[in-house]
Amino acid sequence: MAKIIDGKAIAAQIKEEVKNGVEKLAAQGHTVTLAVIQVGEDPASCVYVRNKKKTCAQLGIQSISHELAEDISEEGLLALIGELNQKPEVDGILVQLPLPAHISEKRVIAAIDPKKDVDGFHPYNCGALMTGEKGFLPGTPAGIIQLLKRSGIGIDGKECVVVGRSNIVGKPMAQLLLMENATVTVAHSHTRNLAQVTRRADILIVAVGKPKMITGEYVKPGAVVIDVGIHRMENQKLCGDVDFDDVSETAGAITPVPGGVGPMTIAMLMANCLESRRMRL
Repeated sequence: MAKIIDGKAIAAQIKEEVKNGVEKLAAQGHTVTLAVIQVGEDPASCVYVRNKKKTCAQLGIQSISHELAEDISEEGLLALIGELNQKPEVDGILVQLPLPAHISEKRVIAAIDPKKDVDGFHPYNCGALMTGEKGFLPGTPAGIIQLLKRSGIGIDGKECVVVGRSNIVGKPMAQLLLMENATVTVAHSHTRNLAQVTRRADILIVAVGKPKMITGEYVKPGAVVIDVGIHRMENQKLCGDVDFDDVSETAGAITPVPGGVGPMTIAMLMANCLESRRMRL
């Protein structure tokens, strides 16, 4: 039976470190502030935004909430971002995705000051990641690196397979693994003989958005399996992109859903907010 990688516990460590950092800055008269923008009332987005604001409060980070109508114009949203870019007290700007169809996500992300882009999605920060320059890292891939390191799982020299090539997880994940000296393969919907590819992996990271797609036949015995997906089944239970019950019989270590990667994403967001304030002192 695979070892369970406890994302809740590791995220709690990181949040405690962030809280201590925020308290040290507060003692010097400095406040860390995150501005959160939500357009419309998508139920999942409401949950995510509520969790982010709750975590800010727990860690001593100020949160400013902008809840905008679904029909706000793209120009109106861009104008708000421009205002927040200019406010010295705002350290991070987070626009909750997805946005309504009439608003360009690319334009919105590009409008955020890269130095306040705590999600790590701005083209500048994406480019900095590719070239090894300093910039904000997207929370999920950065969190996965921390999950591995803080669980005592070495990355250097390992064969890693990332299933999924999104800009938010797959691509930056591959780059972060390369920076840790792994040998990296990125697989996706056009990959032939996917199971052959994934069975090579010492570390298998799955971000495909399909419930329980990865079963035991895709996994090398003893491999580390990181499940990025989260889905609500008809019985209201949550599951990931990995068939946990099946794969845990083969893997050496595995993240659960929930309680694996999810808690890490928000912890790394908070760490980016703290880092932004430190950079601006």
